[in-house]
Amino acid sequence: MARDTQSSRREFIGALGAGVAAAGAIAGEAVAQAAAPARIVDFHNHYMGPSWTLTNLAGLPPGARAAWEKINANLQSMDALIGSVESASIAARVINTPTAFIQDADGNVPAGTIARINDRMAELVDRHRGKLHGLATVDAFAGDAGAAEVTRAVRELGLRGVFLESAKGDLVLGDKPTRPTLAAAAALDVPVFVHPLTDPQLDKRFARSGRLGVRFARGTINSAALINMLEGGTFDEIPRLKLVVTTLAFGGLMLAAGFGDGQRIRSDAPELARRHVYIDTMGIHPAAIRTAIDLLGADHVVVGTDWPIVVEGSVPERLQKAFAHAGLTAAEQEMVASGNVMRLLKIS
Repeated sequence: MARDTQSSRREFIGALGAGVAAAGAIAGEAVAQAAAPARIVDFHNHYMGPSWTLTNLAGLPPGARAAWEKINANLQSMDALIGSVESASIAARVINTPTAFIQDADGNVPAGTIARINDRMAELVDRHRGKLHGLATVDAFAGDAGAAEVTRAVRELGLRGVFLESAKGDLVLGDKPTRPTLAAAAALDVPVFVHPLTDPQLDKRFARSGRLGVRFARGTINSAALINMLEGGTFDEIPRLKLVVTTLAFGGLMLAAGFGDGQRIRSDAPELARRHVYIDTMGIHPAAIRTAIDLLGADHVVVGTDWPIVVEGSVPERLQKAFAHAGLTAAEQEMVASGNVMRLLKIS
């Protein structure tokens, strides 16, 4: 029985590989007729800087440690960050600083940490105008204090959006304590990037399946935040909220779009009732990009690679092939590659 199962699995993977290869061939033919997007702004990138002591190696399985040591080196290297803009052949990166990389075993950071993160972010993007755009790191679960930091970071520091974790402890984004932060972002007309995180219970269940299981667990939390906001009344209370989730939340996005209030995230929803949910292109898969556009509209999809967790050698080439295979028009390509991000962040 075990052999039969292994044989079936090999046949499935072989067929899948053949399908991907065929898709690549079709894309290659289409690419010959298509030009790469003229300008690409990557919305999903992380940077910590050399002054922070990273804690994210604790508890990692031995097999994962070497890869994460390399990732951490890039997370803390200004040269790696700036160099990656050129090596990836993109115009700019939108960067954030997750506290998950520096938190203690209980998920906390010292008092004043978030304000220091945002002060340094503002200094960093000011030194590299045009190449880097910054999001403010905020603890949405801190109630009014979170809202106050959103206001300070946007009005005083000039940061262009807000970076929030999907959950904290037993709370999920959209719960009552998080509403002041979300309302502050909406009032300032800046987007909220809702990022996945490692949930201890889900991680325990799914980590046995390796990296894919870990990503599934993180995507589940990202999806839970989206669904909680849609179904919990957050958008009724804060109708101007603009929310960006990652491709890991695709399952939740598809589920939400077919049921309940989630139907109003779709591109066919009446404009005045439409919930403004955006999704990034992590993985740069043509089927995911095509489906996201069909569901949300080309005006609600943004390029995002998850640098330096994922390092894309040539983003224009990857996007060119994916866009061609997905059948995007020139106007749709421009929107996804940079137009939507520039509009969200008010970049001229």
